[in-house]
Amino acid sequence: MNTEALSNIVGAQNYLTDEDSKKTYGKDWTKHFTPNPCGVVFPTSTEQVAEIVKWARENKVALVPSGGRTGLSAAAYATNGELVVSMEKMNKILDLNAIDRVITCQSGVVTENAQNHAKENGFYFPVDFAARGSSQIGGNVATNAGGIKVIKYGMTRNWVTGLKVVTGKGEILNLNNSLVKNATGYDLRQLFIGSEGTLGFITEVSFGLTRQPEDLEVLLMGVPDLKSVMEIYKLFRGKLELSAFEMFTDLATKYVTEMGRVNKPFTSEPPYYVLIEIETTNGAMDIAMELFEQALEDGIVIDGTVSQNEKQARDFWSLREDITEATSHKLPYKNDISVRVSKVPEFLERMDGILEKDYPGVEVVWFGHIGDGNLHVNILKPDDMSSEDFMEKCHQVDKQMFAMIQDLGGSVSAEHGVGLVKKGHLDKTKSLAEIEYMRGIKRVFDPDGIMNPGKVFDL
Repeated sequence: MNTEALSNIVGAQNYLTDEDSKKTYGKDWTKHFTPNPCGVVFPTSTEQVAEIVKWARENKVALVPSGGRTGLSAAAYATNGELVVSMEKMNKILDLNAIDRVITCQSGVVTENAQNHAKENGFYFPVDFAARGSSQIGGNVATNAGGIKVIKYGMTRNWVTGLKVVTGKGEILNLNNSLVKNATGYDLRQLFIGSEGTLGFITEVSFGLTRQPEDLEVLLMGVPDLKSVMEIYKLFRGKLELSAFEMFTDLATKYVTEMGRVNKPFTSEPPYYVLIEIETTNGAMDIAMELFEQALEDGIVIDGTVSQNEKQARDFWSLREDITEATSHKLPYKNDISVRVSKVPEFLERMDGILEKDYPGVEVVWFGHIGDGNLHVNILKPDDMSSEDFMEKCHQVDKQMFAMIQDLGGSVSAEHGVGLVKKGHLDKTKSLAEIEYMRGIKRVFDPDGIMNPGKVFDL
């Protein structure tokens, strides 16, 4: 393997082979895998990425993309001696066109930096989630990230107006050029969104922008049961445009408040919480309060409050967004699934029954973007259980849950991608014919099979 040529492409300072760097950059937030890359490179331009791919083809070295490494499907793990290609130094915001309402970034730009740049220029960058401070634009696109505002703004896919990519052949493609209308055959841009680096590397992204939301208010409600969560959704969604509708459990709140950053919101202890965010223009707040009073009368809400200022709104959001951090010490086994919104109640009831019947005594933290049918099931490892026994128990949960997902016509991964974690269950969401077409598409873009191999499916 000609590593001198690799150093010449990116510069010796941008090619690292020390163990600490390999361990840091060879993984993401997923647990239960071991990173084992041969090295890490830090390109600074699309042209360098293309040269790296050509070098990899010549030297028969597999490549794994690395962004903010906040993924939860092990899509950014290098476990078999691959070379990690980190986009960390491709972190420039290249342009913001106020007429087109488009921001163009290199793929290593941190999500929050793009959001702030848009805000400073009077616009709103609508892709948002708890990992905004460390996730990167390229990774968001490669996994078609969702997040907390999908109910109003949709997935990442809805906002990508153009891409610059390097294919597995080392070819540079400029896709769609931010055109609003472009009826010229296949839209290859859409293939790369959600491809998890298996077709090539995303090096630049153009996103559409929208207007800044005005006068946001957050309502936090205590809810007696899972059925009531959906009744609240139906009630509020019927009268208001919601920018977020989130659910989490009392157990999640317990772990978040134990960190000491925010207090318990109520003196009562409801088993479930619902967080709703709305713009309060055009009398929306008056409508929201009427609906809240109706929900209290109907018994589907047992306690509630409205944010009185920005700090309190942030505190309410912390109860939801800090769950992952608050439970990380318990080595949670995470699942991220989706069903049609109308089928959420059935899924919740059936899943709750499985967990209560077959896994008593194991703590399970539920939370989710209920308004888009996305639920997160986090099983916490008991302190007195070995990792091996815990993983075996969790895999048994998977079998039952994914069979139910297939029965309900849902997805085994709503927003975290497939990676290594879910690829064995891909056939619960995709037909065998679809998966074979996906393999065929990969062979076209990546004939040597070097782009993030082993992720999503095996060739």
